[in-house]
Amino acid sequence: MSNNQLYSALKSFYFPERLDDIRLGQVPAPVHVRIKPTNLCNYSCWYCAYRTDALELGAGMSEADSLPTAKMFEIVRDIIEMDVKAVTFSGGGEPLLYKPLPDIITALGNAGVKISLLTNGANLQGRFADALGAHATWVRISMDGWDDASHAQARAAAPSDFSKIIANIDAFTRAAPQCVVGVSFIIGEANHRHIVDICQLLKTSGVQHVKLSAAVVANDRARNNAYHAPLLGPVRSQIKRAQALEDANFRIANHYHLMDTRFDKPYNGCPSAKLLTVIGADQSVYTCQDKAYTTEGCLGSIRNLSFKEFWFSDANRQRLQSINPRADCRHHCVSHAKNLNISEFLNLDHGHLTFV
Repeated sequence: MSNNQLYSALKSFYFPERLDDIRLGQVPAPVHVRIKPTNLCNYSCWYCAYRTDALELGAGMSEADSLPTAKMFEIVRDIIEMDVKAVTFSGGGEPLLYKPLPDIITALGNAGVKISLLTNGANLQGRFADALGAHATWVRISMDGWDDASHAQARAAAPSDFSKIIANIDAFTRAAPQCVVGVSFIIGEANHRHIVDICQLLKTSGVQHVKLSAAVVANDRARNNAYHAPLLGPVRSQIKRAQALEDANFRIANHYHLMDTRFDKPYNGCPSAKLLTVIGADQSVYTCQDKAYTTEGCLGSIRNLSFKEFWFSDANRQRLQSINPRADCRHHCVSHAKNLNISEFLNLDHGHLTFV
């Protein structure tokens, strides 16, 4: 494993032609598309934003929705024609419950589109694992348990599912060493003293990095921070010990922090929404993963037209141009750091660019 960064807010600058289009008020083809193929899930995680009433994300989601197979292949053709560079399959639900997915991954991979997947890992086997092993750049598994009992408690899972997932990870990392396998470990009260335990186990299973993040338990940042405040000391101690496990093949990505007390946005537009978009299992397109399955985040439906037709339509261009984060996005934003960097770049005075 190299020392190169996997997570960065600077990746957009590798696509200057897209940034030039944005500067000119145009809508480029997205660099990256997130597809939520199904809203069905085999687990019921206590903190899942799509299934808890405490969070706004996914407020309008129907768990019965799945992309029709014909529609999915139409989207694949559009993505290839539009020169989209990467596709991430995520939830909604659990993408590895979507039966056509191996063929979808193969079609995209054979066309040179980079593939990634977010999964709970329970079905990371068989045809799914084979297709991902052949074509995926990275796979990230969401976890919060550290043994069978804790996993079953947190996710309403079968008693032995944690051991099954660890076996799936071990088999996949051995079969597909070129694919970067990470784990997103969600930290809450129940597991905050077991961070070292899970990191040690995951390292021995071939996982290359563990991303540590705080469970979001409320829309209100004060309530969320109050939940995590008593955990901060023990969590920081656990993370420091986990970081001692790092070596050339294993990294800890520490994203555990309290929520910002202010969500002010100092920019008027959202350039990130033109570079990364989300297609839901309901055949609607959304501005970002933070607003998936919400009315305010919906750009429009592709039920009766193709994704390509929709994306380059005047209606979508006007909708994207109308986004005002100062007013519309006074909440946690996954793209905030990206937008800060891109907005500064787009507003540079070209008469002074040579004065580096």
